[in-house]
Amino acid sequence: MHKEGRRGVMHVADAFVYSMQGLRAAWVHETAFRLQCAMLVPLVPLAFLIARSAVELSLLLGACGLVLMAEMFNSAIERLVDRVSTDIHPLSGQAKDLGSAGVFIAMMLFLVVWLPIGWANLAG
Repeated sequence: MHKEGRRGVMHVADAFVYSMQGLRAAWVHETAFRLQCAMLVPLVPLAFLIARSAVELSLLLGACGLVLMAEMFNSAIERLVDRVSTDIHPLSGQAKDLGSAGVFIAMMLFLVVWLPIGWANLAG
């Protein structure tokens, strides 16, 4: 529940609590989110090993974060659509498909970042 009128540090503290609740909801209710987190367990340390610069490390870790963020937005869209109505409707399907496409694009960007950096730094 959102607390109206809180400002400053208390507003930031509330935002942190809401964010943690969102992360917990994603972990508990979203299989794809859990799988993506499991994927990051080896990839985050690998990023620190293969990156040759702070820019490369930022790109590798940012690509990982982008996938998780896209998955959470997709889950939020799906939840909201289901909350509004469980009826089959073309717009509901399009909203869910668009969210899924966002995750797909994030995963393609992940590959666009990881493949060339990994190839260049591991092969050379």
